[in-house]
Parts: sequence; structure tokens; C-alpha cells
Amino acid sequence: MSCKCIAAMSGGAPLSLHTIERRAVGNKDVKITIKYAGICHSDIHQAREEWGKGLFPMVPGHEIAGEVEAVGKDVTKFKVGDKVGVGCMVDSCRDCSSCKAGDEQYCATGAVMTYNGKSKYKHCEEYNEDGGAPTYGGYSQCVVVDENYICKIPDGMDMAGAAPLLCAGITVYSPMMYFGLKPGMKMAVAGLGGLGAMAVLIGKAMGAEVTVLSRSESKRDEALKELKAVPWRKEVRHLDSLFCDAPPPTYLNTISALYEPQLYLGMLAKHGKMVLVGAPAEPMFLQAFQLIPGRKTISGSLIGGIRETQEPPEMLDFCAKHGITCPHELIPADPAKVNEAYERAVKSDVKYRCGRRVAGDAWGVLGGSVLVPGDLGPF
Repeated sequence: MSCKCIAAMSGGAPLSLHTIERRAVGNKDVKITIKYAGICHSDIHQAREEWGKGLFPMVPGHEIAGEVEAVGKDVTKFKVGDKVGVGCMVDSCRDCSSCKAGDEQYCATGAVMTYNGKSKYKHCEEYNEDGGAPTYGGYSQCVVVDENYICKIPDGMDMAGAAPLLCAGITVYSPMMYFGLKPGMKMAVAGLGGLGAMAVLIGKAMGAEVTVLSRSESKRDEALKELKAVPWRKEVRHLDSLFCDAPPPTYLNTISALYEPQLYLGMLAKHGKMVLVGAPAEPMFLQAFQLIPGRKTISGSLIGGIRETQEPPEMLDFCAKHGITCPHELIPADPAKVNEAYERAVKSDVKYRCGRRVAGDAWGVLGGSVLVPGDLGPF
């Protein structure tokens, strides 16, 4: 079926209107009319080929919220009219130990990403001998996904604010759970974009004492008043005494631009961890003696599995219980507005997602920004 979308036609090119073909609904498939799609910094990195070669035309968007329009005959988890979401992946091998454990994001042979990927497994509806059809993301009117890679949005949760939870929310929730964040513990969040804002909100809901580190003086009021972080700290060149009384045991580093790791490692408590969830395009310099004294650790974490995202009482239900959605602004599904949102995101001029919203036959973007796909017109 034909589907209008916003796409990058080549690496680094401005996004423009385009038409793609979505597959017919298979036996285990769900067709979703997209209402909102968050603009994630990952979209920018991939559309501009900052993380490596991309597949073009590329339709970004892996923070998708919408309504079920149709289901295949063997679908048991969803029905027409359900409010649902799709995150960063739409399939995996399903056989490796990670997939069987519900950690599909660490699939031994690679998950099928929501866009800029290929339907490479034989069980995929769009598998072919050339490596599989390309996947296209949420800057579009609709998407067709296997029911096992779809999440139900809890009743009463704002759909626009829920869309970024499918990437930004689970990306910070998963390492907090894995590394054992508990009430009363101290945690510092480096960077206050979409990931950073979600880390503050979720960390506080878990009962942690959360400090924000940001290079932007303008974000002080956001950190202290809007997000109610404990202290706010401005990044400076020499931070030796910043946490002299009680250095934090954990940093969740959400920064997606190039930075100096030693500024943060120097502040960590003994046995402290810096967990990377932001992914700068450029390599960073690190000296062994930034880790050895104090037995400090650098770790990384990649989104989260479907189980951790969906199954009660995991991330979506946790956020619903605590009234957490992603602060965002809506933009129409106009390529010029999306291109502008990309530039604003790079300049840290978005709170905290841009997204597109679909209303009737229209569509758009959110969170810094959220896109609304309805503006693309009828199918």
C-alpha cells in the first residue's frame, strides 16, 4: 500500500516529501495509523550518516504512537482502535539467548531496526534473498509491524508525550534498573535534552536524588523548577571540588555531542560508574588513569527489550503510574519544519522532543519536537 512520508533521499540531504510502499497486513501483523512521531537525535545522526553509511531513501522515526487500524488473522495481543507504540526495533532473530531473555536489542545477529535496517530474517514478512526489504520509520502516515514488537500505550496516557518513551524513556529506564538505582541513591545526569529530561523524571520517580550537569546556563530553571532536580551544576573546566562532600556513584551520560570524559570521571565516587546512553559521532580520548584510581567504570546501554518496555510493571506502566510523559512541542508534518527542528535539536534549542502529530488526515512530530503525520493528507 502507498504511504506518504518525509524522507532523506541521500546522506545529509534536507528531508523532503516522498511516497513509500508498506507491506500488506500479514497473519501476525498490525497496521498502525501514526498519530505522533518523536524526533530523536539518533534520527539526525543517521539521516546525516554521522554513524556510518545509511540506506536511502531513509524515513526516520522510532518513537511512534498511533492507533490500530487493522490486524492479521492470527494476532492475539491487539485489536482495532487500540492505542499502541513502536520503538527502535521491529524484529530480531528470536532464537539467541538475548532474544529469549527479552533483550532483543542485544540480538546476537542484530535486531531489525525500525528504519535504516533490513528485514533480514527468513521469518520476516519482507525477507528476500537480497538481504531483506529496507525498513521505514515513523515520519509517515502508517506502519505495519509484527505484533510481538508493538507496545500498548496505557489508558489515559497522552499519546504525544508517550511516543518519546519508546526510545528516550526506555533508554534511560533500562540502565537504571540494570545497575540497581534505589530510593535515596545519588545519580548525576549529564546533558538535559530529551534523554536527560526523561532520566531526571524517571530517576526522581524511583526515589533517587538527581543532579543535572549542563553546559547551558539557560537550563538552570528547567532543571530546578520544571524537572525538580536537586542541584543543578554548570559544566566547567575544573570540577575537582564539585561533589567533594558526596560524589555520585553513577552518571547517566546522555550527551550526543563530543565532550571530554575526564570532566565527568574526575567527579565520580570510588567504584563509580559512568553509563553512556548518548552516542557522539566522533571518537573520544580516554586515559587509563582516569579509571584506575578509584576503580571507576565506563559502561554503555542500548534502549531496552520489549519485555522491559511493556510487561507490567515495567517502563510504560511505571511512567503511567507516576504521571510521566516526555515534555515536548508539536510541529506539523512539513519537511521545512522538520528540517528546522533538526537544526534546533543540534543547537539544544528544543524542550525536550520535537514531534509530529496526526489529526484526522494530517500528521506531525514531537519532544524536543513531535511530528504530526496527518498533515500529509489522506492515504
